[in-house]
Amino acid sequence: MKFAGVDLSEPRIMGVINVSPESFYKGSVRNDEDKLIETAVKMVEEGASFIDIGAKSTAPYLETQIPIEEEIRRAVWAIETIREHVDVPISIDTTSARVAEEALKVGADIINDVTGLKGDPGMAEIAAEYSAPTVVCAHGEVRNLSDPVHTVIDFLQESLVIAEKHGVEDVAVDPAIGFLRPEWPPWYEWDSKVIANLDVLKIFGKPILVGISRKSFIGAITGRKDPAERLPGSLSATAIAVLKGTHIVRTHDVKETLDAVKVAGFIRRFSP
Repeated sequence: MKFAGVDLSEPRIMGVINVSPESFYKGSVRNDEDKLIETAVKMVEEGASFIDIGAKSTAPYLETQIPIEEEIRRAVWAIETIREHVDVPISIDTTSARVAEEALKVGADIINDVTGLKGDPGMAEIAAEYSAPTVVCAHGEVRNLSDPVHTVIDFLQESLVIAEKHGVEDVAVDPAIGFLRPEWPPWYEWDSKVIANLDVLKIFGKPILVGISRKSFIGAITGRKDPAERLPGSLSATAIAVLKGTHIVRTHDVKETLDAVKVAGFIRRFSP
């Protein structure tokens, strides 16, 4: 199996760099050109197979609205800055077709859409026009509160139908850890149930990508309110996700996460 030309016979790492000051984890933000380049190069040297650029926070519990022109400015600046310095696919994390297109024009390779092609009606068209590999995230209004896993499956199925309709074939599925936050059950139970059952997403025959790094469910379980203190918990959840079949792990901490992924991936070989 491959995604964006990258062999996924072993679990891979997607390194996260944000150029959005409003992001929930301030340690991931880079707004200086030299530090941005340094971080991207270091991530690849440490083992990242992809770099993901976020120009606007998508955390559902934060006030994150910024003008579209500002998101475009940030995204274009970041991708132009690092493009000549790294030789791995670059992903643009956005819900806007305009941002995605401008990012693709200056060297981004992948669209990472947390609305699963359901937000901006032009997103699937841009993905098709540019033949861009696309990450679709489980997205929708949660109705069946008792069944997180099948809710995620249903949402992803809807996104895959949209992708297929537009001829977008190179697709990875993301179960939306941290994004589907019903009033009940508590979001940390919801996310934990989904991670514990990630293997059911194999029914799609698509690469499975998860973003677990330093998210709030880790804090809720461990009592670590500060995202800067959530690395150990993140590594634990990441290892479980890999054992359950994850192909790509999106993380702020490439070096540490790669070790966890390698060990979990190795042990996975001996699973029944």
